[in-house]
Amino acid sequence: MKKAINQSVLSFILSGVSVLSLIFMVISMVQYSDINKKLDQANEDRILLTYNANRFMNGSAYLTNEVRAFASTGDQEHYDNYWNEVNTLKNRDEGVAAMEAIGITDEEQAMIREMSSLSNNLVPLEEEAMKQVQAGQREEALAYVYGEEYKTVITKINALKEQFLTTLDGRAATRVEQLRQRADTIKAGMVIAMVIVAVMQISSMVITRRKILRPVIAVKDQMGEISQGNLSTEFSLRPDTSEIGTLVQSIHETKRELKRYISDIDAKLAQMAEGKMDLTIGSDYRGEFRPIQEAMRQILDALNGALSRIRVTAEQVSEESKRMATGAQTLSNGATQQASAVEELSASIQELSKQVDSTSEDASNARRSSEDAAIQLQLCSEKMQELTAAMEDISKSSQQIGGIIKTIEDISFQTNILALNAAVEAARAGTAGKGFAVVAEEVQTLANKSAVSAQNITELIEASIHLVEKGTVLSADTMEALMGGVAGSRKSTELVGRIASSAMQQAESLRQLTQGMDLIAEVVQTNALTAEESANSAEGLYGQAEELKISVQKFRLR
Repeated sequence: MKKAINQSVLSFILSGVSVLSLIFMVISMVQYSDINKKLDQANEDRILLTYNANRFMNGSAYLTNEVRAFASTGDQEHYDNYWNEVNTLKNRDEGVAAMEAIGITDEEQAMIREMSSLSNNLVPLEEEAMKQVQAGQREEALAYVYGEEYKTVITKINALKEQFLTTLDGRAATRVEQLRQRADTIKAGMVIAMVIVAVMQISSMVITRRKILRPVIAVKDQMGEISQGNLSTEFSLRPDTSEIGTLVQSIHETKRELKRYISDIDAKLAQMAEGKMDLTIGSDYRGEFRPIQEAMRQILDALNGALSRIRVTAEQVSEESKRMATGAQTLSNGATQQASAVEELSASIQELSKQVDSTSEDASNARRSSEDAAIQLQLCSEKMQELTAAMEDISKSSQQIGGIIKTIEDISFQTNILALNAAVEAARAGTAGKGFAVVAEEVQTLANKSAVSAQNITELIEASIHLVEKGTVLSADTMEALMGGVAGSRKSTELVGRIASSAMQQAESLRQLTQGMDLIAEVVQTNALTAEESANSAEGLYGQAEELKISVQKFRLR
């Protein structure tokens, strides 16, 4: 497979270069802004240095001019201006301090000190000249400020001024130029970075279109053809080690596998159509195609089984057709013998029919007698039910009488107690209560007799209750026996009815059997003719079975 860089790696490289270039641009912009600030500050420092240098120099020149003007004119204003500069304005000192604050080199500092020293050397001459002017000796004063010594010092100071200004301005200009060159370099780097970003973006667009979009479109078109079943469509893309190349390789492999599967299925089906059923279906299909291969294997197994069974069946049909022909001939020969046997059987059945009719009449009489007996038993059962109900009523009445006797016993008991209480009260009353005591005694005697009678009646009633209960049990048993007899009678009636019905059905069946035997005689004659025809049909079936066997043998089975 052709080696190729991955699209993701290529995109990452292009994007990485673009990002790095953008980061470089941002850093360069920050540096450019800082350089611009430094450049502005350097220009400002250059201007301020020049201004303060001129201020320092102009201060010295101003003192010289004022002292010479005072020496020439004697005008007090020039004198005041001189000392105002020295004591108040102090331009020389302010200029030096400002330059030192901005920053000057040791060489420049040495020049300032030398100019200050030379300027200080002029001070005694200037003071002496102003004293001479105040003394009225302006000629001597002019000699001091226009003398050779004064001029020599002024010449040296002016030379140093020129040198100082040249050095100071050169240094500041060099600093400004360096910063400007650095700013130009950064600007050029920014431009280069912008160009790189633009080139990377254009390259990314071109590469994306050429390496990704075009192959993706081609892959989409090819997949559309595959989805339509067109596996022979030309696919111009070639696989490589990139992502798209791997995808292309997968598509080529998919087409090859699909073609292989289709070719294999077509070849197998063609051989099956030719009758070669002894094929072997392999197991080299992959993924979702395995069920297809398994289905082919199942179809082939099913066809082998079905054709094998058809072959066996054809042979069996052939053998059976032979036997059918032989059997049909035998059947034709036996049909005549069956006709005579059927006539004899018909005569026997008619005799049996007469006997069954007699049995049926006797069964009908027995059923009527059984039904009458069942009715009588039913009446007995109903009477026993009434007797049982009456015994239950007697038992209930006996229980009620027992309750009444209990009440009588309670009354007798209460009467006896009242008699005792009356006897006690009569005894307390003495003679006046003797008559009442006699009554009380009689009442007590009557209560005792009532209690004894109630006890006797209770015993008699309890004996009656026991007898009634025993009679109830006996009536219940009798009722149960009668119910069993009624049930047996009903069952006997049903059985006799069934026997009568069966006898009648048998008589009817025998009549139908007699008619059937007449029909059988006719059918037997027809069967002889049919057997002859069946023999001829069996011969034809045998020939067709042989043809079927020959046709099945064309299939080459496992």
